Amino acid sequence: MSERKVLNKYFPPDFDPSLIPRRRQPKNAQQVVRLMAPFSMRCNTCGEYIYKGKKFNARKETVEGEDYYGIKIFRFYIKCTLCSAEITFKTDPKNTDYAAEHGASRNFEPWREEQAVEEEDRLAKLEEEENNPMKALENRTVDSKREMDILDALQDIRARNARNERLAQSQSVDLMARIGVEEVQTEEDLEKKKADEEDEKLVREVFSKVAVPVGPSSTSTITVKRKAEGDEPDLESLLPESTKALIASQSASVPVAKKRKTEVKKNALGIKMKGKAPAKAVV
Repeated sequence: MSERKVLNKYFPPDFDPSLIPRRRQPKNAQQVVRLMAPFSMRCNTCGEYIYKGKKFNARKETVEGEDYYGIKIFRFYIKCTLCSAEITFKTDPKNTDYAAEHGASRNFEPWREEQAVEEEDRLAKLEEEENNPMKALENRTVDSKREMDILDALQDIRARNARNERLAQSQSVDLMARIGVEEVQTEEDLEKKKADEEDEKLVREVFSKVAVPVGPSSTSTITVKRKAEGDEPDLESLLPESTKALIASQSASVPVAKKRKTEVKKNALGIKMKGKAPAKAVV
């Protein structure tokens, strides 16, 4: 009997996933999701109460033409547990909550209570300012001070942003200059390296190392210069023109010294004997 919860599936050698046909679904197709009721509600058809946290198999879709600052709004479809009437609700990014849309009414909506409290505070403040002029003056002073603080904070933020922008521009200019210097240095290094490689190649062509036996069991390596095959220039051709002219003038002005011939004598065997210089007389 095979294993019930198999992790590894068998794929035949001739399996080709590109041959599997792709399902074509509409652009805004509904998806079946498992969720819990986000709030307690009452069915408008039968009056059944659905408490918060009850699980449903719901259908989800994206609401067309509605969003909140680019945030998508989703709609969910569920059925009443008693009469199976359809109930819909959707997400509410503005209040970070859900809003009942059709088929049921929400038992309690917290943002409505907040709005009511804010409205009561506003009406109480207006009534107090009508009866007490000094209180109205204090409220206007507090409001003007709050506005000045907000404007100061906004000005600080603008100045900080401008300073950061200038700093970023200067850093970008410095970076570009540094990159240009590095590129120049890199080109110079490449040229220098290329020249060194050419010199090394020329040295290897002219000189070679040869192993010479020194003893019965040891050898020594010596460097031997290869004989140039007509490529080695003459020493005089390497000299500049001024030096050539100077050497030519000196050679023309200095007379050539004649070598004295040494007396050569032959003995009876035909061997040439150099004559000895005559000895000086001793007084």
